[in-house]
Amino acid sequence: MKVAVIGGGSSYTPELIMGFLERQTQFPLTELWLMDIDEARLSIVGGFAQRMVRAQNANFDIKLTSNLREAITGAQYVTTQFRVGQMEARRNDELLGARHGLIGQETTGVGGMAKALRTIPELLKISAIMREVAPGALLVNFTNPSGLVTQALSKYAPDIPTAGVCNGPFWGKMEIIQNLNNFGGYALDASQAKLNVLGLNHLSWFRGLEYQGEDWWPQVMEIYLQHAPDKRWDTNTLRALNMIPNGYFEYYYYTQRKLDLQKAWPPSRAEQVMEVEKELLAQYADPKRVMPPEGLMKRGGAHYSTVATQLLNAHYNNLGEVHIVNTCHAGVVADWPADWVLEMPCKVDAEGIHPLPAEPLPPVCFGLLSAVKAYELLTVEAAVNGDRQAAYQALLVHPLGPDADKVQAVLDDMLSTNQAYLPQF
Repeated sequence: MKVAVIGGGSSYTPELIMGFLERQTQFPLTELWLMDIDEARLSIVGGFAQRMVRAQNANFDIKLTSNLREAITGAQYVTTQFRVGQMEARRNDELLGARHGLIGQETTGVGGMAKALRTIPELLKISAIMREVAPGALLVNFTNPSGLVTQALSKYAPDIPTAGVCNGPFWGKMEIIQNLNNFGGYALDASQAKLNVLGLNHLSWFRGLEYQGEDWWPQVMEIYLQHAPDKRWDTNTLRALNMIPNGYFEYYYYTQRKLDLQKAWPPSRAEQVMEVEKELLAQYADPKRVMPPEGLMKRGGAHYSTVATQLLNAHYNNLGEVHIVNTCHAGVVADWPADWVLEMPCKVDAEGIHPLPAEPLPPVCFGLLSAVKAYELLTVEAAVNGDRQAAYQALLVHPLGPDADKVQAVLDDMLSTNQAYLPQF
């Protein structure tokens, strides 16, 4: 079995390797191909990955390449975790928002839009190559903004089986279980819990928790309202929602708070991650190292390997497990457009990704979600077609976008800053 990792030079890759090592007996991988255009970085990360698997006497080999077609040819699974323009582009995405008095973030707001414009054409190229040299392979996309680019693939490469994934819901479940145990005196096992999630990637609400067949949401809300374990949310908002928002809602619900924090830059988050990655790459380059360093958790990718390899394992072994996936809901959420890609529970088996029927969100959630979905749909058209009008409208409709009379200035800045990566414009 061959798995291709596009963006294999990522500092996340060693955690992914650990996930495959832990599942060797269930997931019979034989070749793991790491592909990256940054050959120097690939040599460091890939060399470390090779030492890891040798030290564990793994049943699979690590292959390194800078050739996209070579990496994909014959693969049963293709995972994507790349960043067009690398970390400097992320820094530019953050500063784009900041210099216009807007949220500066890599997946949300104007920075997220810039990233999507750079990323969507590349993912469509990957899907075209898969169609030729890896027919039937499952594309598992971690590249942000994951839900938005999955929306693009759903429309423009509908024949390519695709799952958009994120570690956010998994991390959210772990936090909820931890808070139940810490404040409620329980001893719950997170692996036995099922989280009910609905929304968009980085814009989803946690609204239910099943544990060993029983509904635990009343206990969850009691803990969060009485003890306020998550300081990001005020209790009045949680009470009104009867849900727990994904962490990215800080940018929407408390925009001024986040803008005030930006005033302390530098360093921005990208600049912090750049420093973390310098340390990680130096450690990866140590020829004696065969295990990931503890500093990898500072990178922000905790549980990435679990989410990735569990999904592939469930698909390969026809397990019928429920995972939180970004996929076209195909009408299982009543009265919502069937072509919308949502982040939601899905059954994963050998036939693919199957979204489970879900109750629609209430108006207090749907109002925001529908505005951001409109932005996503417009951004897809802008990215695929180089459509400046669609790009303008995407900025106009986004809740974190600029005032109407500032849209053109922000758009011009976005396109100019990213000119090297946006030939479609």
